[in-house]
Amino acid sequence: MKFIEALKLRSKLLFLFILVTIGLITIAVIGTININKMKKNIDSLYFGSLVPITELNEIIQVYDGELTSTVFRAKAKELSSEDAYIKIQNSLKNIDRFWKNYEGHFKRDGELDYVSYVADEIKKTNDYFNLMLEHVENEQNFEQISLSSLEKKTLSIHDTVKKLITYETEVAQYERKKFLYTYDSMIREVGIVLLIVIFGVLIISYYVFKSIQNDQTELESAHKKIKKVNKKLEEASYTDSLTNLHNRRYFNLVFDKEVKRAKRSKSYLTFMMLDIDFFKQYNDNYGHIEGDNTLKKVSEALNSVLNRPSDYVFRLGGEEFGVLMSDTDQQNSANIAQKICDSIIGLRIEHKGSKINDYVTISVGVICCKISPTLNEEHIITHADDMLYKAKKSGRDRYVMYEQECS
Repeated sequence: MKFIEALKLRSKLLFLFILVTIGLITIAVIGTININKMKKNIDSLYFGSLVPITELNEIIQVYDGELTSTVFRAKAKELSSEDAYIKIQNSLKNIDRFWKNYEGHFKRDGELDYVSYVADEIKKTNDYFNLMLEHVENEQNFEQISLSSLEKKTLSIHDTVKKLITYETEVAQYERKKFLYTYDSMIREVGIVLLIVIFGVLIISYYVFKSIQNDQTELESAHKKIKKVNKKLEEASYTDSLTNLHNRRYFNLVFDKEVKRAKRSKSYLTFMMLDIDFFKQYNDNYGHIEGDNTLKKVSEALNSVLNRPSDYVFRLGGEEFGVLMSDTDQQNSANIAQKICDSIIGLRIEHKGSKINDYVTISVGVICCKISPTLNEEHIITHADDMLYKAKKSGRDRYVMYEQECS
C-alpha cells in the first residue's frame, strides 16, 4: 500500500472510484445473470402451468355449460333447432380453439402420451356432437336425442380433462418449489459475492482514507481558519463598529427582504426613524468621546426594548437610528415607540445643551401599516422621515405616527 501514500488527493479519490465501480459492475453482472434465471423460472411457473389450466377449465365449462344447456333447451323446445344448431357449432369451434392453444404450450416428454389420449377423447366427444348435428339437420329437431347418452359423454370428457387439470396443478406446485429453491440459492450466491466485494472495498478504502486523512485534516484546518476570517469580515461589514448595532448596509438588505415578505403575507410592517435630540450641542458641551459613550448607552437601551428575534435595530448614521418590526399592529407599535422614549430619558444622561430637558431624549417617527403588493417601499422610509420631522417640530422627546393609509 506504499504506492497509495505517494498518490495525490485527486488520484487517491480516482483510485477509490475505480475500485467501487469494478465492484458495482461485478454485482450488476451477477445480478443480471441470476435475474434471467429467475425470469425463466417465472415463465415456466406461470405461462407453463397456470395458463394451460385456465384453457382446460374453459373446455370443461363449454362441455358442462354451453353444449349441455343448449341441447337441454332445444329438447325442451325453449330454443329453436336452428339456433341450437348454430350454438353447438360455435361451442365445438371454441373447444377446438382452446385445445389447440393448450397444445401449443411447452410439453414435457412424459406428458405427451396422456395429452394425446385427452386429444382423442375430445375428438370422440366432438364427433358425438357432430353426429348429433347431422341428425338434427335431417330430422330438424332434438326430440330423439338421448339425454342419458349426453350426460354420459359430457361426464366422461369432464373427468378426463379434470385429470389433466389436476396434473397441470401438480406441475405448477412442483415448478413453484423449484423456483423458490432456485431463488433461495441465487440470494445466497449474491449475498456471498456482495459480502466479499464489500469486505474487499472496506479493506482497500481503509488504506485509501488513511492516506487521505492527513491531507483532509490540513484542508479542514485551513477551511476553519478561512471560515472564521470570513465570519469576522461579514460581521464587520454588517455591524456598526461603535454601537455593535446593524449598520446602514445591513438595513438595506433586511428592509428589502422584510418588505417583500410582508407583501406576500399582506401583514403589518413597522419602521421607525429615531434621532437623539440636540446631539450636536451634546458633543459641543461634553466632547466626542462622551458623545460616543452616549451613543453606546442609547443603543443598549434600544436593544433592551426591542428584544424579539424579528426586531431589528440599526444605526443609520451619526445619532440617527432605525427600527424595523414585523407582525406588530399600530397600537403595539405606538406602545413600543413610547417605551423607547421613556427608556432613553430613563438613562438620566445629563444634557445641559438640550432646550427641552435636562437629560438626553429621543424623537421617533413611526409608520405602521399592512403592506399591499403595490406599495412602493421608498414611501415607507419617506413617511417615517416625515413623522420624525414632525416629532422634532412639535417639541421633541416624543413619537409621531403616520396615521393615513400607506400608498
